[in-house]
Order: sequence, then C-alpha cells, then structure tokens
Amino acid sequence: MVDVLVTNGPMLIMIAAAFGFLMAWGIGANDVANAMGTSVGSNAITIKQAIIIAMIFEFTGAFLAGGEVTSTIRKGIIDASYFTDVPELLVYGMIGSLLAAGIWLVVASALGWPVSTTHSIIGAIVGFAAVGVNADAVEWGKVGGIIGSWVVTPAISGFIAYIIFQSVQKLIFDTDDPLGNAKRYVPFYMALAGFVMSLVTITKGLKHVGIHFSTVEAYLLAAAVAAVVGLLGKVAISRLKMSDKADRQTQYGNVEKVFAILMVVTACCMAFAHGSNDVANAIGPLAAVVSVVESGGVIGAEAVLAWWILPLGAVGIVLGLAIFGQRVMKTIGKNITHLTPSRGFAAELAAASTVVIASGTGLPISTTQTLVGAVLGVGMARGIAAINIGVVRNIVVSWVITLPAGAALSIVFFFIIKSIFS
Repeated sequence: MVDVLVTNGPMLIMIAAAFGFLMAWGIGANDVANAMGTSVGSNAITIKQAIIIAMIFEFTGAFLAGGEVTSTIRKGIIDASYFTDVPELLVYGMIGSLLAAGIWLVVASALGWPVSTTHSIIGAIVGFAAVGVNADAVEWGKVGGIIGSWVVTPAISGFIAYIIFQSVQKLIFDTDDPLGNAKRYVPFYMALAGFVMSLVTITKGLKHVGIHFSTVEAYLLAAAVAAVVGLLGKVAISRLKMSDKADRQTQYGNVEKVFAILMVVTACCMAFAHGSNDVANAIGPLAAVVSVVESGGVIGAEAVLAWWILPLGAVGIVLGLAIFGQRVMKTIGKNITHLTPSRGFAAELAAASTVVIASGTGLPISTTQTLVGAVLGVGMARGIAAINIGVVRNIVVSWVITLPAGAALSIVFFFIIKSIFS
C-alpha cells in the first residue's frame, strides 16, 4: 500500500497542511487567548496590544523552543511499530486527528470554553489508533498520566499563584505605605519573572539553535537576566506618574499601575512559554505526515521539520487569536473571578512557572488548565465567594468532554479519509 503514499503524496501533504493550519488557528483562538486573557481581563493591556505581543512572542517561542515537544507527543502516545507495515494508516490518522481537534477547538472557542488543545489532539490521536488500528497501539499509561494531569497541573499552579498573591498582599497591600512598598518590592517580582522566563528560553529554546549551556551556566545566566530585569523595573517604576494623595484607594490605584507594567512582562513570558509548548499540537502530526510521505513510508522516531511547517503553525496561531480570541479571553480574564493587575500577575507568573517545570520534565501539560488553576488560586486567596462557580463548572465539564470529543471526531474522519484514498 506504500504506493498510495507515492501517488497521492503531494495531495496528502497539502490536506495535512490545510488541517494543520486549522488546528493552529484553533490554538490561537482558544489557547493564546488563555495566555493573554489575564492581561486583557485586568485591563493591563488592550486586545490590540495582546495580539501584537502574541505575534512576536508566540512566534519566537514556537520557532526557537517548539522542537522538543514535537517529538514527545509523536513518540509517546502511540506505538509506531504498529504502523510499520501500514504507514498510510498513520498518515490518514494524523490528518483526521488535525481536522477533528481543529473543529473541536473552533466549536469550544465559539462557546467561550477554554479547553486544552493538547488534550484535543491527544484524544484525536488515541481515538483513531485504538479504533482504526489496534487498541494495543495506544500507550494507555501515558493517557492515564494525562488524565492525572487534569488534577495535578491546576493544583500546582493554583498553589503557586495563591502563595505569590498572598505575598503581594502581605508585603504591599496590607501595609501602611502600599505605594512605597510597591516601589521597593515589585522589582523583585519582576526579577523573578525574568528568571523564570529566561530559564525556559535558555534550557529549551537555545538548544534548537545549537547553543548549549550546562545547568550551572543556565542558572547563572538566568540570574543575570533577572538582575537586569529587576534594575530596569526599578527605573521604570521610578518614572511612573504617581499622585501622592494619602487616601488608600488612590495608593491602591497607583500600586495597580505598577503591576500593570509587570503584566506586560508576564504576558510576554506566557506567550513565549505557550508558543514553545503548544505549537507542537499543530505541527507534530503535520510533521509526522510530511516525514512519512517524503520517506516513502518509513516511520522515523523523530520527525524532521520541513522549513515551512513552523511558520505555518505560527501564522495560524496569530490569525486565530486576532479573529476569534476574544470570547475565551473574556472567560479567563473576566468571568472566573474579578482580576486586577496584581492578581493577574500572580496568576500568570504561577502559570509560567508551572509550564517551565512541566516542559523541563517533558510532560504534555495543558497551558489552559495551568492558567485556569492559577486564576482559581488567586480567587481562593480572596475567599470562595470571589469565584464564579457556574463558570468554573462549565470549564471543568468542557475539559472532561475534550478527550472523547476529539476521539469520536477523529475516528469518523479517519474512516472517511481511508475510504477516499484506498
């Protein structure tokens, strides 16, 4: 059957590229909106600014750091040995999976549900492999790990967000001189954000450009970046126009202005971390299709990325956010709990830290669940009444539906594509 791949190769690659673009569009509409939702929801930046930041940092993250995760999803979830004699089934399955996950993401985005793009594509891949090929072709242990991450990821990021927000309250808001303390302590929060951000760039991103650092060098370099960011932050804060009127409300307003600057930094962090982690969901299956077709049916462990795949994914992501991202942004930024720049900052820094921890361990976590967990953590710090339980319930339900929805759609598309080409 390998001749199917030879005769229809260019056609299959074109279809895969189109569906890969749809998937990337869905990631932009749904997931990037998560990365930006807290910044937009707390009014630190406008939608237009969010799109510009996303364009730059998502693209850089995807381009520099996106390679590592591409291989994980590809190798981890299904056992390639089941496809050695029938490589065309892998190609059909990956194409069907991209279409299935892409459609699910567009539907979820239209409803304003922040679902996991990672789990959409994994559900789709598991569906076609288990039903279309062989149930044993699925690494069920890995799938179990992913389902476990539904609880673990939001819990970790929620906990970190809770602690960061409590520290902000204790050091700044609950003091006699909130503004003075903000000027004193915020540069340290900025440095922490700089540290987390540069660590993920150094350890993940630069590898793909052929620059390697030892662990010690990476940490020293990140510490140096953190110091510079902290100093720049100190300068920026000293230049802010502040009214020194004594009433606390005005002082709180001024403190939030300071945190609004920080939110811009963390929005960039989140976009970068997100680009590096989640672009693989669109380009992984596409890279698999291209490598199998171009090698005439040989399934390698690594998918070498064709030059046009990463730009295709990055452009799709940016367009999805620009055209369709506002609904999910509203859910994350406005509907779960009331966010101010200081709360949004705590949530984003916690989410970015969790993404760094997970990327370091190669876990396909969901940025969405990380961020929702972090926003909940900040809400919890203000008491359960601060959280809109109805919205949270809908979000959790949409998470649970995501895997089976992706699986069901991809099974249908797999059999349709198979019947067309064979």
